[in-house]
Amino acid sequence: MSDRPLKLLLVDQDPIFRLGLRVALEEFSNLQVVSEVETNTAALQILAELAQQDLKSINLVVLELGNSRSLHSQQISLQLCRQIKTQYPNLPILLLSSVQDQGLLLAAKSIGIDGYCPKGTPVTELVEIMQEIVAGRSYWYVFNDTTTQTPSPHFPTTPSFYRFFTRLLENLRLSGNTQIDANLAAVTAKLQIPGQPILERAVLAGQRRELLAARWLINHLLATPQPRQINDQSQPQAAEQLPLPVVNIPSDRTITPNTPSLLSPRALQATIFTFCLNKLQLPLQNVTDVSLEIDILRPDKKRELLYLILQKVADTLDDLRNSQIEINQLSDIKSAILHELWKEVSTEFFGKFSRVRFGNNQIEIINVILQSAGVVQTGILNQIPLVVDLFSYLLFQTDLIIDNTNYSAGSFEANQQAEMLLENLLIQVGNAVVQPLLNYLGDIEDIKQNFYDRKLISTREIERFRNSLSWKYRIKNLVTEPKAIFESRYDLFVFAPRGIAKTSIYAPRRQELAELSGIRLWVTLGLEFGDAIAPRLQSLLSFLGSGVVFVLTKIVGRGLGLIVRGILQGIGSVSLPEGKNKKS
Repeated sequence: MSDRPLKLLLVDQDPIFRLGLRVALEEFSNLQVVSEVETNTAALQILAELAQQDLKSINLVVLELGNSRSLHSQQISLQLCRQIKTQYPNLPILLLSSVQDQGLLLAAKSIGIDGYCPKGTPVTELVEIMQEIVAGRSYWYVFNDTTTQTPSPHFPTTPSFYRFFTRLLENLRLSGNTQIDANLAAVTAKLQIPGQPILERAVLAGQRRELLAARWLINHLLATPQPRQINDQSQPQAAEQLPLPVVNIPSDRTITPNTPSLLSPRALQATIFTFCLNKLQLPLQNVTDVSLEIDILRPDKKRELLYLILQKVADTLDDLRNSQIEINQLSDIKSAILHELWKEVSTEFFGKFSRVRFGNNQIEIINVILQSAGVVQTGILNQIPLVVDLFSYLLFQTDLIIDNTNYSAGSFEANQQAEMLLENLLIQVGNAVVQPLLNYLGDIEDIKQNFYDRKLISTREIERFRNSLSWKYRIKNLVTEPKAIFESRYDLFVFAPRGIAKTSIYAPRRQELAELSGIRLWVTLGLEFGDAIAPRLQSLLSFLGSGVVFVLTKIVGRGLGLIVRGILQGIGSVSLPEGKNKKS
C-alpha cells in the first residue's frame, strides 16, 4: 500500500453504512475521513468551504450513486458527480454503490468518474482501490461478464449451458436466502422483545443459529464464480479472496452465541452502535408504566436527541482511546465522563447561544440548564447502571458476566447485554438533558412550541406531567430502587418494536443493600418479612378455606337441604278442604 495519505469525503444517504465504513477505515493510520454527509447539497457546501481554505485537505470523494430503487435519486447523484468534476476537475471520485445497472455505470464513467466498486467489498481491498484512484489510475468492477470467467471443469464449456447453470444456481440461492431471511427477521424481532422467559429465549437463539448456519451453507454451496475486476491499466489480478463483512454491516446479528469475537474494538463498537441505530428508527413512545422526562418531547425532537447522544458517546469513546486510558481508571472518572457527556449534549441540543424570554428578560437556555448540574448528576447520571462495564466492553473487549455466566466479547449474549446497557444510557442521559428544562423553563411558550409534544403543551398537562415525574422520583427512591437492590437486579429502559420498554437484568448489589437505611431499609425488611410469612399465611388461608368449604357443604348445605325437602313434602301432603254444602 502506498504511503500517500488518503483524505476522504463520504457521501451516502444511509447513516448506518456511513458509521460502519468510517469506523472500519479508522483502522488504517494513513487514512482520514475528513467529513461525511448525507445529502448532495451538504457535499457541495463542504467542498465550497474547503476550496476557500485548502481543497488539498480532501483528495478523494466516495459516494453512493443514489440508491437501487429510485431512478430520480440516481440521476441527481449523476448531476452531483458532473458538478464536482466541473468545479474540481482534479478531485477524483469513487462510486461505492449498491447500483449494478451497466447503463448507469457507463453514464457515470462518461462524465469522468474515476472508479466504481460495489458495497460489500473487503475493506483492505477497498483501501487499495482508493490508493490506485488517488494515484491517478482508474478501477471499474464488472458484474456477470461470463466471457471473462473460467467455466467449471466438471460441466460442458459451452457458453449457453454455462449461463443456464449459473443462472439456475443463482435463482436457487436467492430463493433460499429469501425464505431464510424472512424467518430470521421474525426470530430476531422476537428476541428483541424484553421480559421473555429464559427457556423461550434459548429456543429462539437456537433457531437463529440454525438459520444463520443454513444461510452460510447456501451462500457457499450454491455460489457462482464472479469476475474480480477490469482494470484500465491491465495490471495483474490479485488472488481471489473471500469477502469479509466489514464495510457493509448486515442488518441482523451474525455472531453466534458464546463465540469469541475476531473484531477490533472499533469494529465491535460499530456493530453495537449499528444495532442501536436500527432500533432508533422504531417507534419511541413510552409503553411502560413509568413516566420519562423525554416523553414531553415531540417524536422528531426525541429521536434527534437520542441520535445526538449516541454520536456523543461515540466521540467520548474515541477521546478515551486517544488519551490511552487504562481499564482500572474508568471507575474513577465515570462521573466526570457522564457529566461531560450531559453537558455537551445539552449545549448542542438546545444551542449554545439560544435565548428565550423569561419575564422581561432574555436568558440563555444552556446557562439555566447547566445550573442544575449537581442535581442531575446525583439524581440521574450517577444512577445509570453498569456504565463502567459497557465502556470496558467497547474499549477493551472485556468479557461480560450475565446471570453468573461469563460471555466472551462479541458473543451473541454479550452483544445483546451491551446493546441494552447502551440503550438505557441513551434514554437516561436524555432524561437528564430534559429534566432541568422542565424544572425552570417548562411553561415558556417558545420552549413549548419548539420542543414539546402537542398533547402536553397546555399548562394543566405540563403540571400534571411534572407531578407524575415528582411521584416517580419519590417512589423510585423509597420503594422501587430498594426493592431492586434487594432482588439483585437493575431495571433498564430499552428500545423494543412497539416503543420504549422496561426490562430487568441480574446484578449483585450486596454492598448497596448493606448501605440502606431509614425507609429504604424498612422496605427491604418488609419484603423479607413478607417472604418469611407468606408460605405459612398461605397454608393457614388454605386450611381456613377448606374448613369454610366443609361447613358450607357438609353442615349448612345439608341442613338447608333437609329443610327444603321437608317443606316440599309438606306441600305435597296438603289436601283440599271439603265443601260446606256437601250432603251426608
